Amino acid sequence: MTQNIYDTPDFFEGYSQMARSVEGLNGAPEWPALQALLPPMSGLNVVDLGCGYGWFSRWAQEHGAEQVLGLDVSQKMLARAAETTSSTAITYAISDLEQLDLPALSFDLAYSSLAFHYVVDLKSLFSRIYDALVVGGRLVFSIEHPIFMAPREPGWLIDDQGHKSWPVNDYQLEGPRVTDWLAPGVIKQHRTVGTLLNLLIQAGFTLRHVEEWGPSAADLRARPELADELERPMMLLVAAQR
Repeated sequence: MTQNIYDTPDFFEGYSQMARSVEGLNGAPEWPALQALLPPMSGLNVVDLGCGYGWFSRWAQEHGAEQVLGLDVSQKMLARAAETTSSTAITYAISDLEQLDLPALSFDLAYSSLAFHYVVDLKSLFSRIYDALVVGGRLVFSIEHPIFMAPREPGWLIDDQGHKSWPVNDYQLEGPRVTDWLAPGVIKQHRTVGTLLNLLIQAGFTLRHVEEWGPSAADLRARPELADELERPMMLLVAAQR
């Protein structure tokens, strides 16, 4: 079963104060790049995997999706999503991505934001998503970049001159990484870029776009704190098609 860290009080409280929790999609600096990978929403049947507060589920419905299913392992996240959703075209449900069970050939788009790095059996998950998509259906997702996730003790290294560098170690050693992010003992699953993309190909997907996201000049003017993201990619954005 996926580690359900989002229902622990300390983690949920910390997460609720993040910009992407308060401001929604506009608080996520990678959102414009992710949005560019999406097909037109009109008439689509969409599944939002790891939907959290439901920000994307609501955006998809507001932009024309016919039906949206938002799935998450966290009861607290789903409760917040339900509180802020009025459309009957959106349904939220508890689901563990390790045991995802969706009807075959039922969705035009599967979307996920920063959830897949918690999944141990990603090979099975990709196969289940593939089976759930109609022919020509899309999978669009973001995930923590393997370079960002690889260090067993992540954190900036600062030399005597104050220069910062990100330690890339144990990159080839795939497996769990335990970090203290918002709460102690958060477990994420590190895989190389090659492994991640090959799992998609093995499931039958055709890769359409791969992006090691970094801030643009406009992003940096608006949010100078994003300068750290020029030193190493924090997120990987992927679009694939059945």
